Amino acid sequence: MKNTYGESVSLTLFGESHGPAVGAVIDGLAPGIPVDNDFIRAQLTKRRPSGRISTSRVEDDEFEILSGVFNGFTTGTPIAISIPNKNVRSADYSDVSRLARPGHADYTAHLKYHGFEDFRGGGHFSGRLTAAVVAAGAIFLSALKAKGIAVGTHIKACAGIPDRAFSDIPSEIEALNAMNFAVLDRETASVMTAKIEAAAKDGDSVGGILETAVIGFPAGVGEPFFGSLESKLSAALFSIPAVKGVQFGDGFALSGLTGSLSNDPLEVSGGKIITKTNRNGGINGGISNGMPIIFSTAIKPTPSIFKQQDTVDYLKNENAVLSLKGRHDPAIVHRARVVQDSITALVLCDELAQRYGTDTLMP
Repeated sequence: MKNTYGESVSLTLFGESHGPAVGAVIDGLAPGIPVDNDFIRAQLTKRRPSGRISTSRVEDDEFEILSGVFNGFTTGTPIAISIPNKNVRSADYSDVSRLARPGHADYTAHLKYHGFEDFRGGGHFSGRLTAAVVAAGAIFLSALKAKGIAVGTHIKACAGIPDRAFSDIPSEIEALNAMNFAVLDRETASVMTAKIEAAAKDGDSVGGILETAVIGFPAGVGEPFFGSLESKLSAALFSIPAVKGVQFGDGFALSGLTGSLSNDPLEVSGGKIITKTNRNGGINGGISNGMPIIFSTAIKPTPSIFKQQDTVDYLKNENAVLSLKGRHDPAIVHRARVVQDSITALVLCDELAQRYGTDTLMP
């Protein structure tokens, strides 16, 4: 029963959606990394629900760092972060103790934990735990920033509405990281928002695609085969609730091209070896090549919807009908992008520490 990711730098999650708190423990992170509480709060704000396009369950996310930080810097010992749950309505989930919500982990959790699982609000499977990911991710992102590495994610598509592609990545990452609804073409934000609101009004939900860019990451990091940089990122990204697909660079579109088109020609520019295109997303043979690392994730529609759905009573082993109660997001793609940044930062910190040693993350 594994709730930890990472080898040199690791993150362990704890808590349940309606328990006293959710939290994280970071281990293996170098000493001397600045910890900015205001930045952590700003990152948590990006994940927090907002208006009619999100759930009405709004937590203030007042976190507490219990260990591993002294005088504003990491000490090198485990960092424990706790975020209390205050705005809970557990009665909304009284039926979930026996009726499986379609698309959720209610039934599979029951099988794994033999009926001892905390089902309220999805328990340990809830997106609520991503608050802890984001709080920890703010520390990882700060460590990367000190090394000249930047991470940014935009909503590539939502409810079938596309955003434009990356073009000037450094300036776009900076702009995206200042937004709550992160799109490159600001005109698409209102169209996407209208689609989400329409789904909410209909008691339904929508999904989307997130695209992440990483700049400044050194070439030569990663392993072939099982330890490839793509493998490590994918494994972590699939831990984000609702992620059902990951692709790097042009991904599946490469399968429809010829080799002459899908290859990225190399050249020397300004004394550096670069590729003229970046269809492979900055990774070759599982190892970073120095170009921007680009990848996308598919975010499925939020499974909690207010339309009547067929299901089963898994205690009685009979068919049933579910009419859901509670407070739920009509879309999570806009809230998930800061989670994606955070998970990405965790993996990159771990990969750098494995390649160059833990102290390489010291400023």
